Amino acid sequence: MFFLGIDIGSTASKCVVVNSEGEIVGKGLYGSGAGTNGPKTAIDAALAEAGILIEDIAYSCATGYGRNLLDWADMTLSELSCHAKGAGMLFPTAKTVIDIGGQDAKVLRIGEGGRLENFAMNDKCAAGTGRFLDVMASVFQCKVSDLQDYDAQSTKVASISSTCTVFAESEVISKLAGGEKIADIVAGIHESVAERTAGLAKRVGIGPEVAMTGGVALNEGLRDRLARKIGHPILVSRLAQFNGALGAALTARETYTKKAPALDVDEPRREGPVCCEGCAGDAR
Repeated sequence: MFFLGIDIGSTASKCVVVNSEGEIVGKGLYGSGAGTNGPKTAIDAALAEAGILIEDIAYSCATGYGRNLLDWADMTLSELSCHAKGAGMLFPTAKTVIDIGGQDAKVLRIGEGGRLENFAMNDKCAAGTGRFLDVMASVFQCKVSDLQDYDAQSTKVASISSTCTVFAESEVISKLAGGEKIADIVAGIHESVAERTAGLAKRVGIGPEVAMTGGVALNEGLRDRLARKIGHPILVSRLAQFNGALGAALTARETYTKKAPALDVDEPRREGPVCCEGCAGDAR
């Protein structure tokens, strides 16, 4: 039997297919998310890699920002629970999971088997999220994936003091006009994101083993700066971007086979205000 998990994010769609043993047999990723053809493209790629048709899927689970748009999925589940479940497989010893998504940043504390125990999230302000990095990359007229290469070339950190994405963009443009090197400004951008994420992690509590998921986890420059901020090395996997979809696929498998207790889709209590000081939104 085969089980499908689809993570429909705001900026990308990821899909994973697992077999009856929970092994990954197919995966697909497309760089557009909710409201586009991204989900279908990611699903088609995963099915093709697995060598099966959609009719061969016994059960499916959708998660992420656009999960409710996939009306044919057998079930939907919060991305928090799916990220916890996926991390439980990819990083069995990790107790803290950090994920910087396109529209939010979240830190999870997980228990045995990827059980979600607690979390903190910044979903009210773009600063410190993947969107923040997208905006900064557009200023430099480069790809987000190029930012880590710039960071590696930096000789100092150009401080980014603004707590708002719009103001930070203006600050970066001003620094460029003032002759600051792109590499040093990128180092400052990464420091800013790392500082915000570390503060979020400290609200949840940082375990001895920390893992990072999502596309930003592949940014070595930012990841290394974050590791220094929290005082722990950070585990990462080449499947980091597929973590949410993997958790959804595993959840679909467990639900279908009824090997796991009935799922409670209500999330645990969120830890206190986690939004940045520069945002007027209520993060509760």
